[in-house]
Amino acid sequence: MSEERFGEFVLVRRHDYVAELVLDRPKAMNAVSTDMARSIAGACAALAADRDARVVVLTSSHERAFCVGADLKERNSFSDADLVRQRPVARGAYTGVLELPMPTIAAVHGFALGGGFELALSCDVIVADRTAVVGLPEVSVGVIPGGGGTQLLPRRVGAARAAELIFTARRLEAPEAAELGLVDRLVDEGRDREEALELASRMAANSPVGLRAAKRALRLGHGLDLRAGLEVEDAAWRSVAFSADRTEGVAAFNEKRPPHWPGE
Repeated sequence: MSEERFGEFVLVRRHDYVAELVLDRPKAMNAVSTDMARSIAGACAALAADRDARVVVLTSSHERAFCVGADLKERNSFSDADLVRQRPVARGAYTGVLELPMPTIAAVHGFALGGGFELALSCDVIVADRTAVVGLPEVSVGVIPGGGGTQLLPRRVGAARAAELIFTARRLEAPEAAELGLVDRLVDEGRDREEALELASRMAANSPVGLRAAKRALRLGHGLDLRAGLEVEDAAWRSVAFSADRTEGVAAFNEKRPPHWPGE
């Protein structure tokens, strides 16, 4: 296993074809400062360009929190001009995760609030243990979810449910979060990272070209009418149909052996 650090607060660990993106600001419960946001974006840019990274798992080094959201202590010192300058940096962290071209899994335990939950929502799948507490409480401090929450949450749970959760700013404990679909898989306490990495390994056994194309079709087709969505799917299919991965996958199936993906 190799490690690479991006700034002071973000670490990337390599587990074969799975990359683990670790939020590593434990003294602040992973509150996202300007420097941390810049590091998340930088790590995501590096991972997006890495053809050996087939799946990314977003984890936390803090034992009681995934991420408590924006660093409000830092924000308290900002002038209006500071906030304007910081906004693109903050957005870069969330869009960096959201736009990763390979499947992404968030491993959540403890607090995942505000921007912390938005980082998880930016992933394709959320695995949470029974200590997880999630929510978008931004209106309680005079702002709104600004890391994608107003768009990503209704895509998961529907417009009315998302409105109720955002307008009340309430926190949900793990069982209710799982019941309402805010998280996808509920696991025993302390098992979120291990379960997420195991799930990622199962995904990473498949064609990297296929994985990226399937994610592209899922993301681009969401919200379109069926006919337009099927055109998106067809374009994604055409991008893989003549790939070396498709040739290898069919050959391996017929030869009854594991595939050795070229990744192109």
